[in-house]
Amino acid sequence: MAQRYFVTGTDTGVGKTVLSALLCAALDASYWKPIQTGTEVDSDSTTLKLLAELTEERVLPEVYQFVSAISPHLAAQRAGVRIDLAKIKLPAGIPPLIIEGAGGVFVPVNERELMVDLMRQLGLPVLLAARSSLGTINHTTLSLAALRDAGVVVAGVVMIGAPNIENRAAIEEYGKVNVVGEIPWLADLNRAVLMEIFEARFDQTLFRPLAQATA
Repeated sequence: MAQRYFVTGTDTGVGKTVLSALLCAALDASYWKPIQTGTEVDSDSTTLKLLAELTEERVLPEVYQFVSAISPHLAAQRAGVRIDLAKIKLPAGIPPLIIEGAGGVFVPVNERELMVDLMRQLGLPVLLAARSSLGTINHTTLSLAALRDAGVVVAGVVMIGAPNIENRAAIEEYGKVNVVGEIPWLADLNRAVLMEIFEARFDQTLFRPLAQATA
């Protein structure tokens, strides 16, 4: 079983950080967001550390960090730098590890490379966070097609929001993928709640062997 996952989403704000926090809590994993934008508003690393109750050393520092809450390529331009994916190397000796991308699959990181190029470079199985609401079938199947065209291994889809049986069935059928978890929108989230969601709503045949190995 994979001991590391790359978490991406169908678009920005879909819930990648919540999913990453859940996995870090449930699998006793460390966290890394190599490219972070929007630090003037918030930091996903800070949010995740609070949600998953991770110690400081379990949250790896970003390689690139930008103030503006915009696409990575634009944030880098405004900061007068260029994101070089060659500088983002998979950390050694830190299993399990959850890596969170910025934005969606085709978000540009420089003048010619996209977030999917980072996923392909790191070579980890990808978990795709998707909304459960109207429009998700199109967004999710397009993202899955882009990932597969790039040769990226898709471990599964996690749907976030109010449960929708029809949308879940459609994504599994037309996307040729397993929905491996569901996360409802809740007013209060903390480590205990995330653990409860993992136990009740995630595919234990995929994740349980890793959870047991790290217990």
